[in-house]
Amino acid sequence: MSAPVSGQETIPIVGGTGALGFGLALRLAAAGRSVAIGSRDAGRAEEAAGRVREQLPDARVEGLENAEAATRGPIVFLAVPFRAQSENLTNLKEALTEGQVLVDATVPLAAAVSGKATRLLGVPQGSAAQQAQEMVPDGVTVVSALHTVSAATLGKLSAELDEDVLVTGDSKEAKARVSELIELIPGLRAVDAGKLEVARLVEGLTPLLISVNIRHKTHAGIKLTGLPERK
Repeated sequence: MSAPVSGQETIPIVGGTGALGFGLALRLAAAGRSVAIGSRDAGRAEEAAGRVREQLPDARVEGLENAEAATRGPIVFLAVPFRAQSENLTNLKEALTEGQVLVDATVPLAAAVSGKATRLLGVPQGSAAQQAQEMVPDGVTVVSALHTVSAATLGKLSAELDEDVLVTGDSKEAKARVSELIELIPGLRAVDAGKLEVARLVEGLTPLLISVNIRHKTHAGIKLTGLPERK
């Protein structure tokens, strides 16, 4: 499972029937990649895969139960609500194997109450990503990403993207591999934001953007200025 990313490797998305996971599956399929959409219910996963094929008839996409989907490729995206993160990772203990990378996109958000903006929940480990790293099997590397990208925008192929994705993790190699996948999506630029402990700061941008987007009735992302050009 530790081979470098190539065009032949499937990209599993656990929680691929949710808004973020589906949008990610749709965009990666549009980029020509093979995608495995995972769900607790294989039927729902196949239904989501069918929705991708409706928009992209030539898409290489399959719908599977989460644990089976997670075995399909070396880099697994976890796109579930925080309340479901622990349960999903527990169920994936026998599916994830040494050498795989888990991309955690969960955010520990409390539900909005009486129209008020959402807020972050406290996580003893410091962040949802750090909690994920504690829960995955030995030899599985967690990378944190995709917390500031609008699920609604991802899920609409006609919508143009022009924003940065902050990527954190303790392995430079794993971050580079994840960044390569993220940048298959036109308009997304992956930015190495540091070690996994920085994920708590990045996750905190999600409720901020929710507040901004509610106020301005849009789907804004973030974009960093002044970064050096890549060689």
